Amino acid sequence: MKTKLLSSLNKVFKDVEPNFPEFTSYSILKNENFSFQIAFMAENKDETEISVSVNSPVNENIRIYLVKNIPAGKNGYDNSDNFHYDLERKEFPDLLEPIDGTIKVAKGQWHSLWIEVSADEKPVGKADIKVALETPISKAEETFTLNIIDNDLPPQKLLYTNWFHNDCLCTYYGVEVFSDKYWEIVDNYIKNAVYHGVNMILTPVFTPPLDTQVGGERPTVQLVGVTKEKGKYSFNFDNFEKYVALCLKNGIQAFEISHFFTQWGAAFAPKVIATVNGKEKRIFGWDTKASGKAYTEFLEAFAKEFKKEIKKLGIKDRCWFHVSDEPNEQQLKTYKKASDIVNRLFPGFKTLDALSDIEFFHKGLIKTPVCGEGEADIFRAEVKNFWTYHCCTQVHSYLPNRLFSQPSQRNRVLGVLLYKYNTQGFLQWGHNFWYSQYSKHEIDPFKTTDACNAFPSGDSFVVYPGKNGKPLNSLRHKVFLDAMQDLRALTLLEEKTDRKFVLKLIEQGLDVPLSFTTYPHEASWLLDLRSRINKELANI
Repeated sequence: MKTKLLSSLNKVFKDVEPNFPEFTSYSILKNENFSFQIAFMAENKDETEISVSVNSPVNENIRIYLVKNIPAGKNGYDNSDNFHYDLERKEFPDLLEPIDGTIKVAKGQWHSLWIEVSADEKPVGKADIKVALETPISKAEETFTLNIIDNDLPPQKLLYTNWFHNDCLCTYYGVEVFSDKYWEIVDNYIKNAVYHGVNMILTPVFTPPLDTQVGGERPTVQLVGVTKEKGKYSFNFDNFEKYVALCLKNGIQAFEISHFFTQWGAAFAPKVIATVNGKEKRIFGWDTKASGKAYTEFLEAFAKEFKKEIKKLGIKDRCWFHVSDEPNEQQLKTYKKASDIVNRLFPGFKTLDALSDIEFFHKGLIKTPVCGEGEADIFRAEVKNFWTYHCCTQVHSYLPNRLFSQPSQRNRVLGVLLYKYNTQGFLQWGHNFWYSQYSKHEIDPFKTTDACNAFPSGDSFVVYPGKNGKPLNSLRHKVFLDAMQDLRALTLLEEKTDRKFVLKLIEQGLDVPLSFTTYPHEASWLLDLRSRINKELANI
């Protein structure tokens, strides 16, 4: 059996020998998550059933996964740059399947074990992690040395939202919204999201009008109950309060109130379900003019009660409001009408929307624009509260992203860039979007990873649905967590020195200043940078 220690930034393909530098030791902070890999190949038919065991002083912190290949569909676009793997590949290593004891693999192919040391507090000093792979005819053992530094990562200051799709959970697991099982599943997924750096959550006061076919509907996940009697509205916040309590319990810091108007221009109202004369029915949707009298009066009634509710819950300052997602310059007029309504009804509150035309900000239509990474330099120069996002289109100009077809360092480098740009928030739309584009039907995320040839594989979700209502993670999810930890480590170093010192450390040896389009593409640069950060922290 062949084995080799590798970093978490290497993707191991079954048909390519992993000729990466061997990765045998590293340093981390006491409360940091850390991952490395063991690539292996079973060469004999008797080696295909392998027993895996681990021995280490940090045994209680260790979880082991088998990295599974997942089918890929669309891998990019015509403008994809050369910082991708082969775009014709039909599958990529992505799913982390928890193992306990024995695994079965195909012989003659390369595989990888993902060894994770959890973020729980660990003893300071060196800790060897010995991993043994054993079959009836052979045994291989690899030892990784971890140096645990006497320092803790500080809490994450960056707000990070990865859109949480409650309806996809209901659809996949076949549970009724707001049933006991629903709340159990949501709890599991929120807890996992928070562990991986998410601290802001999309909160569906009404069913989010996102990625929905015009005239179509997504399953109802409306947290706020609405009743209309004799032309007047009343509201029930029981499910909203339960959702907020669940989120706060798990560590969510901010609530991203779902969009009050439809995507791509704010022309219509979202779907709103109400009890009218004792019967439940849809009262607003694609047939409702966004700035019309009926919907405006409804929002006025809702805003009055909702402001009381969030003040009562003590989350007023933690709530952010959306108008409409991804408007373009041709939709300035309709967006302005909708924005005026939101700003009038929620004066002084924080608003944000994903958009990449700075005219919306110039005209005062949005307080916090969330720009695509490609526009980061333009927006950062003018917007004090700088936010950015990536999605399917960040495949060109070496922009950071976390698609199947992209090397993991393109994912992890984001943490350093967010620090340099003094970024206040980051948004990504696909935590668990397990539908086709426009939410026309559900998909099997283990087989369809591009929303039915709509987006490059890996854009629409970073977790897979596991058994018993619990998520399974992707290696991309773990690498993004590393990016968030790099950001926290840089923040800690700044607290102990100053920002000028940290920026100089980051750009030491670089020919050009670091930016979203110019950064070293070698995994070794990121690993070395983090080592230098840790060395400084250990010596302070």
